[in-house]
Amino acid sequence: MTNKKTFSIGGIHPDKYKITSDCPITDAGLPETVYIPVKQHIGSPAKILVKKGDKVKVGTLLADADGIVSSDVHSSVSGEVTKVEEVEGEFGYLESMITIKVEGDEFEPSIDRSDDIVKEIPFTHDEIIEKIRSAGVVGMGGAGYPTPVKTSVPDNKKIDCLILNGIECEPFLTADDRLMVEKAEQIVIGAKIINKILGIQNAVIAIDENKPLAIETLTQITKRYIGVNVQICKTKYPQGGERQLIKAVTGREVPSGRLPMDVGCIVQNVGTVFAIYEAVMKNKPLFERIVTVSGDECKNPQNFRVRIGTPASWLIEKCGGISDDTAQIIFGGPMMGTSAVNVNAPITKLTSGILLLSDRLSHKEPEQDCIRCGKCVDACPVGLRPFLIARYTKENMIAELRDINVLDCIECGSCAYICPARIPLLDYCKLGKMEVKKTKK
Repeated sequence: MTNKKTFSIGGIHPDKYKITSDCPITDAGLPETVYIPVKQHIGSPAKILVKKGDKVKVGTLLADADGIVSSDVHSSVSGEVTKVEEVEGEFGYLESMITIKVEGDEFEPSIDRSDDIVKEIPFTHDEIIEKIRSAGVVGMGGAGYPTPVKTSVPDNKKIDCLILNGIECEPFLTADDRLMVEKAEQIVIGAKIINKILGIQNAVIAIDENKPLAIETLTQITKRYIGVNVQICKTKYPQGGERQLIKAVTGREVPSGRLPMDVGCIVQNVGTVFAIYEAVMKNKPLFERIVTVSGDECKNPQNFRVRIGTPASWLIEKCGGISDDTAQIIFGGPMMGTSAVNVNAPITKLTSGILLLSDRLSHKEPEQDCIRCGKCVDACPVGLRPFLIARYTKENMIAELRDINVLDCIECGSCAYICPARIPLLDYCKLGKMEVKKTKK
């Protein structure tokens, strides 16, 4: 098979814990109530269109994109809007949400609910972009950037390579893995749709070597489609970072302060590509996603198809509840995810996983003095000096932080993972970036 590729600078090899890789996607079902945030994307919150007492169906538009960098929000259930107010989200902050009491499961009639795979793409460039926009599709790998904006290439840019990110390098998470296995052809057609937008015939599905079934399935299917191929990548974290993946697949370097399209590439998560297929070919808004519920303290780990707005606690209960030995609950993966402040927070378009971890996996040792071992420098996939970032952040040396390119940090956490002094280097990097962004040059 093809040679396995990877990026050249830094990286680490944490334990994978892919304990749900063989667990088929199951439908999570419907909770009694959903809480749908109007900001599930980078950019402005969507403008709310409904009020208390309104009846909605699955797929009903609840909030309209407010500006170019924003995204539509749709109902994931049918029922009655009971509240339109601020509710505590996963970070513990109040967020504008639409609360809906579930009453049945009636879909908007425009949505094609059949299992038939639609292969022909009869739509024009502008029609495809509009379908993606009106479906509220955003980047589902974590960034949440509105997809219509990302796929609209300026006239002065030339794209020659579309990369589908099927790496999923975070420990425990297997939602993308199972999606590639179970919805492989739809993902390939989604790649063809994006190829049509970009006017190219070069889509590469990059998959981590630890996903053999996804590799086999997609390799067989891509043989029937021109312009879509599979590239196997070595298992190394953070292989799924955009810049690292572009380097691995194409050998191109994205310069500091520039974007992937500046080197002729666009990267889309496979979950996003599947959502694009459903939006364009099935008229289906993005109102559900695949979520891995796992962790060493999860009694019955699973991969769920989950309606947006479902409380995380409801999913946890379906997996056996929170054990007495659960020390930490994380939204997302253990490397880049966030510790749950509110386990009743709703699933959003960006929620890839919920992890229940023991003290053994989540315990943080007391911070010690830096011994200048250089391991954080060796591990950084961007070539930064995290120990120096930590020092400058502690001493509020903003100009120095800017000079050593702290804004290039992708917040992967490799530095903190490898640090023998247990210094929370990722936290210092995040804080340093915030402080630099608050000041003007």
